[in-house]
Amino acid sequence: MSYLFLIGAILFEVMGTTCMKISEGFTKTLPSVLIFVFYGISFILFTLALKRLEVSLAYAIWSGIGTLSITLIGLIYFDESLTALKVGSIALIIIGVVGLNLSSGIH
Repeated sequence: MSYLFLIGAILFEVMGTTCMKISEGFTKTLPSVLIFVFYGISFILFTLALKRLEVSLAYAIWSGIGTLSITLIGLIYFDESLTALKVGSIALIIIGVVGLNLSSGIH
């Protein structure tokens, strides 16, 4: 169940971050309000996930998958550039998450 909470936390964090971009600096009302709603739900779900998960592993997964997701959203929907440095950096994040997972003995 903790991993379901973590997945939900990631999804709502990604939606909140996407709303940050869409809000255009808090000039659009609905996306501006949704930033706080989505982040609030994300933090609640993340807190519930931490009841059973190690914080280092959970945070690495949360931030790593969130970073990858936002990068993909930026590329696809906001026409952001993809550079070798971005690809390499995301690869390092994924390697770090896998390393933390292995060090925690979770398979």
